[in-house]
Amino acid sequence: MKTVRQQRILELIQMHDIEKQEELVQMLCEDGFDVTQATVSRDISQLRLKKVSGKNGKLVYKAAESKHQQAEPKYLRILKESYVSMDMAMNILVIKTVSGMAMAAAAALDACHFSEIVGCIAGDDTIMCAVRTVPDTIHLMKKIESILND
Repeated sequence: MKTVRQQRILELIQMHDIEKQEELVQMLCEDGFDVTQATVSRDISQLRLKKVSGKNGKLVYKAAESKHQQAEPKYLRILKESYVSMDMAMNILVIKTVSGMAMAAAAALDACHFSEIVGCIAGDDTIMCAVRTVPDTIHLMKKIESILND
């Protein structure tokens, strides 16, 4: 439940300019989550949300810069050099790699800390990533493509 709630918080702060924790509490309650301000405060801390200047000049919650940009360059290089192709089957992302490189590429994906990925299984040249939702799979594919094109 916590993971689903935190994912919803990330969605809400992307869709709305949220200035106060109380706004998040209200929106989550409207979505059927039974939360308190203290719970939302812990979620904000765990998600490492920060306040930045919004469109209207007021401070609003935003997610920190994606962690893949903080991943060590060697992991990004492994991902780039081993990548062959990727495709999705609903909420499963299948990544094909050069033979023998799937485990290293899966470790590189883990080092990127993509919030969309629940877990990865790697064989010799194929990685299967369990992703939270179909929209998350599409979003994740775009993130990976941006890494590959850097």
